[in-house]
Amino acid sequence: MKRYHWLSFLFVITLGACDKDSVSADNKPPEKPEGWQLVWSDEFSVNGLPDPLKWGYQTGGSGWGNDEKQYYYADRAENARVENGMLIIEARRDNFEGHTYTSARMVTRGKGDWTYGRFEIRAKLPAGRGTWPAIWMMPTESTYGSGGWPDNGEIDIMEHVGYNMGTVHASIHSKMYYHKIGTQKTATTRVNDVSLKFHNYILEWDANEIRAWVDTTRYFTTPNEGKGWEYWPFDKDFYLILNIAVGGSWGGAQGIDDTIFPQQMVIDYVRVYQKEQ
Repeated sequence: MKRYHWLSFLFVITLGACDKDSVSADNKPPEKPEGWQLVWSDEFSVNGLPDPLKWGYQTGGSGWGNDEKQYYYADRAENARVENGMLIIEARRDNFEGHTYTSARMVTRGKGDWTYGRFEIRAKLPAGRGTWPAIWMMPTESTYGSGGWPDNGEIDIMEHVGYNMGTVHASIHSKMYYHKIGTQKTATTRVNDVSLKFHNYILEWDANEIRAWVDTTRYFTTPNEGKGWEYWPFDKDFYLILNIAVGGSWGGAQGIDDTIFPQQMVIDYVRVYQKEQ
């Protein structure tokens, strides 16, 4: 979930070709990718609130550095719940407790934190102008430079904005690679049925490279250039984040269509693998 991400349309370095064709929803990767072992997962098999042993929340309505309009709640079933084997994150226009828009931002911090691995999230995305769903990662500890963003890195496995339906983004951020200095590393691919069918959003991350796929289409690759933390702060634990923002400097760049709500990101599973020894 990038900060002031609307400027990325002006400043983009794309590593990996953009696939012009829609990715097929039938291209579901195998249950266990060769060479990897499952180390953490949630299959969402128990109805109710998400498993508190695996998920926490980031809450509040501060705008999150992006002028977002939603208020994030914890332990509110209307915004995050498990139903029929699926996690549902729901953005609502319900004027709850004085907040026009409500949503959830779920995190694995302190419950699932990893240095390197394969991260596979099977999801169906929301639709409509003003939605901004994201599947991404942030560092558990901020030990580099200023102690904040972007010095300590950010990995975006999937981002989508509802006014540009069907364009999926993957990106990284670091002190030397982000939009304000015109060096952000990002790529896009087309997934025309992104809100109609489930797709697998996949990240592989090791000491040498970060790669992203939708289903079986690899569309983003960025290497570790060996220049230090300013370029590559991705050598320590990161945790997963799942959320839907409403509006914001990127998601709301063409306004918010209030007729679309509620909108859901529906997640079949989250699986984390690490290399077999």
